[in-house]
Amino acid sequence: MKELQYCTICPHRCKVNRLDGQIGRCKCNDKIKIALASIHNYEEPCISEGNGSGTVFFSNCNLSCIYCQNYEISQLGRGKNITIAELANTFLELQRKNVNNINLVTPTMYAYQIKEAIKIARKDGLKIPIIYNTNSYENVETIKALNGYIDVYLPDLKYYSNELSKKYSKVDKYFEVATKAIKEMYKQVGTAKFDKNGIIQKGVIIRHLILPNHLQNSKHILKWIKENMPDDIYVSVMAQYFPTYKTKQDEYINRKLTKKEYKEIEKFLFTLDLKNGYMQELGEHEEEYVPKWDFE
Repeated sequence: MKELQYCTICPHRCKVNRLDGQIGRCKCNDKIKIALASIHNYEEPCISEGNGSGTVFFSNCNLSCIYCQNYEISQLGRGKNITIAELANTFLELQRKNVNNINLVTPTMYAYQIKEAIKIARKDGLKIPIIYNTNSYENVETIKALNGYIDVYLPDLKYYSNELSKKYSKVDKYFEVATKAIKEMYKQVGTAKFDKNGIIQKGVIIRHLILPNHLQNSKHILKWIKENMPDDIYVSVMAQYFPTYKTKQDEYINRKLTKKEYKEIEKFLFTLDLKNGYMQELGEHEEEYVPKWDFE
């Protein structure tokens, strides 16, 4: 696969030859590595309500978030290598379990292999929507290459401040890169569309995770969405943050959100009058929703 020979798939543009076993920032070579393929019930209601979401968790990542809840697979790289054909068969196996969709979690590094797997699976009867669940540190040209293969984009919009993106995810110009990618996603699939059961079939839902002590970051992100995306855009504001992995290194995010912080963002969200979307309830046991990795 020529895209892996001189890899510029993501904004790091490492230019390594992954076909020759070289690895760049994302720690990926030419093999697809996954940690889990299962029915997931903890996404937004329009994704997993009812029959659940057929979720494939890919290993490795092009970000280095110090608070990643899935750090065992994203940062430590645990998982199992599979072929493109095996990935296609995984999609079909999940469809046979009557899931709502195929949900690709952290797919960026494998975008072109995933595209080939979708081609194979569709020839063999894959019909349910494909969701591209991404951290949004994406090259626009890679997103353009996925046109026609992805039905729903589920992009994070993590940081407004470049200082925060460098501090917590070790990347530069995150906001600039992510917003360009998200605009391309919306250009491709447009307004969210749902079936008779309220399950999304096409469109974009922008996710944002509130970080403790960084409410201004959240307000800037939500304000940007209001002012720069169409009125009908769907937004999912997540309150599930809990300290894990390397968060002890940072005094600002080494705790969960407080009720006061949650209420402040909730109030701000309503003042913006964003019409569509979700605000996750503030829970007490967020750790329980992290998948149990079986690597099989």
